Amino acid sequence: MRFERRRTRTALVAAAALPLVAGALALGSQSASADQPARQLLAGTRPAWATAKADKGAAARSGKVTLRVYLAGKDAKGLAAFARNVSDPSSASYGHYLTAAQAQSRFGATKAQIAAVTSWLKSSGLKVTGTNRHYITVTGDVAAAEKAFGTQLHNFTKGGHVYHAPASTASAPASVHGAVLTVTGLDNSPKLSHHDDTLPPPGAAFVNAGPFSSYYGSNVNPSLPSAFGIQAPYAIRGYTGEQLRAAYGAGRYTGKGVKVAITDAYASPTIADDAATYAARHGDKPYKHGQLRQVLPKDYNSTDACDASGWYGEETLDVEAVHAVAPDAGIVYVGGASCNDNDLLDALSKVVDHHLADIVSNSWGDIEQNETPDIAAAYDQVFQIGAAQGIGFYFSSGDSGDNVASSGTKQVDTPGNSPWATSVGGTSLAVGKHDKYEFETGWGTQKGVLAPDGKSWATPAYTSGAGGGTSKMYAQPSYQRGIVPDSLSLANGGTTKQRVEPDIAAVADPNTGFLVGQTQTFLDGSVKYGEYRIGGTSLAAPVIAAVQALTQQARGGLPIGFANPLIYARYGTPAYHDVTDHPYGRQTLSEVRVDYANGENADNGTITSLRVLGRDASLVATRGYDDVTGVGTPTSHYVQAYGRR
Repeated sequence: MRFERRRTRTALVAAAALPLVAGALALGSQSASADQPARQLLAGTRPAWATAKADKGAAARSGKVTLRVYLAGKDAKGLAAFARNVSDPSSASYGHYLTAAQAQSRFGATKAQIAAVTSWLKSSGLKVTGTNRHYITVTGDVAAAEKAFGTQLHNFTKGGHVYHAPASTASAPASVHGAVLTVTGLDNSPKLSHHDDTLPPPGAAFVNAGPFSSYYGSNVNPSLPSAFGIQAPYAIRGYTGEQLRAAYGAGRYTGKGVKVAITDAYASPTIADDAATYAARHGDKPYKHGQLRQVLPKDYNSTDACDASGWYGEETLDVEAVHAVAPDAGIVYVGGASCNDNDLLDALSKVVDHHLADIVSNSWGDIEQNETPDIAAAYDQVFQIGAAQGIGFYFSSGDSGDNVASSGTKQVDTPGNSPWATSVGGTSLAVGKHDKYEFETGWGTQKGVLAPDGKSWATPAYTSGAGGGTSKMYAQPSYQRGIVPDSLSLANGGTTKQRVEPDIAAVADPNTGFLVGQTQTFLDGSVKYGEYRIGGTSLAAPVIAAVQALTQQARGGLPIGFANPLIYARYGTPAYHDVTDHPYGRQTLSEVRVDYANGENADNGTITSLRVLGRDASLVATRGYDDVTGVGTPTSHYVQAYGRR
């Protein structure tokens, strides 16, 4: 699957349920016969879209495949149990994490397992092209893949295209003794593979037009029409680190002694200079030597299909937001070779294999219907190994609300849908005079343009909002029991409660967003540093990651690890703002925003619009847990409360 970054400058087939105990695939077995030894079923390897109706017949046996065979390790069930207990504040094992070497020794694949899987794959006619502690990569023809995995590859129609996929669930032989977790690549629905050695130059510039408010509500134009009975203020130019630290209760903590990893695709060639320039301009602490470093792949691929230069702004936002909120935290940027599953999984695995950080911010994702259980198994395994080491993964929940407008189907986003990941939702944040926290609503924006005569606003229409909702793939994890309302956990119908996103939230609305600085390409062809306001749950994820860095410092450096059990254990306490869409009762809140028509300057005029807050598609931020903001956003008590074990 190809992932999209979660960034917003402007208001711009269900899988089978998986058991939480394994966190991924349910491994079964086929009964043995005299001529057919028992095989281990690799559940979920036949995608949901490969239906009988879509079947167009057998794929050409001479066709080529490239596969990843993921290794289950020596004790997959034991890993899930250990990860659960070490993350549970009520467990005697809480906080007793393993080192990366200990986790590999205790749960990783053995040399014997790797040798057995390698031998089986070669004997089937597949060529082994790479091996590491997580997977074995192979290439070959369809006939060899069918022989190896005990299935037939057929052609199926999907979205107007034809792709090959298993006609039945793939399996592995009993001779490998359960060493295979899953296999990916048996279906070839969009997973891009063309190769590019170089990255493109910075993308087109964006500049916010004014007027602005210096803080929420500070600048009101009485000549503009009122909205919902009151005069809406101009949007801010963009919050700074000082304002966000005050809003979320940073206090005296700075993240000292804590490392935060950031994963995205590709890498901005100007990130070091941009981050340093931004910090100097806005009063953030200068970066110490080695405080910001990058771990990058040897080369890149799919740069055009993934819009590589667009990811530069994602890295810039993530780095500058983390540093602004946690100015003494170390930052390790780990770039993926592309925006595809395999390359982003490799980036996450680097963090885990080398324990590069205890906190990992991930501002990318895709809709759940594009995730298949085989790839979900690979993600969950990485998250569980990370949890065993005290590493927590934070994913943005998405920028398209319930996803109906963008995909036609109400659904959540992935990988934040995993019960082993922390999904971060979004809010519209009002920081007032003297950096005082005023209110938050759930992030959901409706836009209405000013009429030509300047006397009214057009009827507002939905543009974007924080992702959330009920997973079709994962059952409800234990930490959500008794907190997530049944109306949400059972929203898909049936009697089985499901995982609901998000878990926690922070500012995401681009109209109340964060000011960033980035090298961009301007209309005159110049490439130079510029600043603009940005939002999306791409902002919320690094903000929460930074707040967690403050919290870890308050805990004396003890890692939080997989945070969800602790997040939900503090539910209903003063540690959270209980965010609703109407913090002032029935009053609807909004802002006025002015944009350049060409995105950069006034040559083509400006567009004035009203941005209505707290209207997120069909999702609603209510009292208690909700599917826009989860349990809420951090208060001034958050760091102190979490700092106590």
